[in-house]
Amino acid sequence: MKQLETQPAAFNVTLEPNDAHRLASLRGQFDDNLRLIEDRLHVEIRSRDNFFAVYGDQGPAKHAADTIYNLYQETAHYSSVTPEEVHLHLRQFESTKLMAQLADKAQSVSDLDNFSVIRTKKGTIKPRGLNQQRYVRSIQTHDINFGVGPAGTGKTYLAVASAVEALLRDEVERILLVRPAVEAGERLGFLPGDLAQKVDPYLRPLYDALHEMLGFETVAKLQERNVIEIAPLAYMRGRTLNGAYIILDESQNTTREQMKMFLTRIGFGSTAVITGDMSQIDLPRGVNSGLVHACEVLKNVEEISFTHFESRDVVRHSIVQSIVDAYDAFDKANPSP
Repeated sequence: MKQLETQPAAFNVTLEPNDAHRLASLRGQFDDNLRLIEDRLHVEIRSRDNFFAVYGDQGPAKHAADTIYNLYQETAHYSSVTPEEVHLHLRQFESTKLMAQLADKAQSVSDLDNFSVIRTKKGTIKPRGLNQQRYVRSIQTHDINFGVGPAGTGKTYLAVASAVEALLRDEVERILLVRPAVEAGERLGFLPGDLAQKVDPYLRPLYDALHEMLGFETVAKLQERNVIEIAPLAYMRGRTLNGAYIILDESQNTTREQMKMFLTRIGFGSTAVITGDMSQIDLPRGVNSGLVHACEVLKNVEEISFTHFESRDVVRHSIVQSIVDAYDAFDKANPSP
């Protein structure tokens, strides 16, 4: 890395209290966490005990100093700081910078300051970045919500978290998880077991989120009482769902007819969240996606919210954002016939 020690430090940070265990957690094994910050922001970090000096350009150096400070505050509550946590903090600062740039375009600047926080049985979930904040706020204020964007942007996770929060607050009587049973280019054949067991493989991402927020035992008990219900999309016809929180995941794999059928099931006191990624449609060739059609048909309906995520909203491994960008660029250069 380019040596920057000869330059005046752009930012100095002294971390208090001076706790050796917390400082070791912040640095990571072999200072891996500090190296990650250096590589991502193109700065150089020098430290001695609880004193950190950041060398580099003013903007990136400030981001690095802020990241170090905030990560250290988290060590008071968590035993270790992982590279994943460092990545998420860096993404959050990038999103905060973007929020400042977009403030003039927002309907109300105060909306950007009123951050939404989701509280579940296992802890508090804070949406990261402008789009996730808008997404959660839209879910809280609209009965029907669409979250559309690439993988890893938190669409499904935040929808499940909002559903759990609503259930714990007694705002809804049950949670209904729905997903079209369409394989991703594979033929799985006939699956054994009852309805729940057949649909289980398709709903595993939703289950993972539920288990994380409520715990395995609580989820199992709520399923036994039908407070948490799973159903394939095909079984929704003819039902009217009152007082329910309904999540339709992988909605890009619905047909036009299925999407219309689903949207007309919603009854009084219910909230519906429809998530999907238009770049991952697994329907047979020639079959139009219900999600694409619904976004076009319903875009002017005021009671329905649409949140469109982009690659910069990805909160998984940093390479996922690069993968999404690469595929998007290829698709634009080589449009499907």
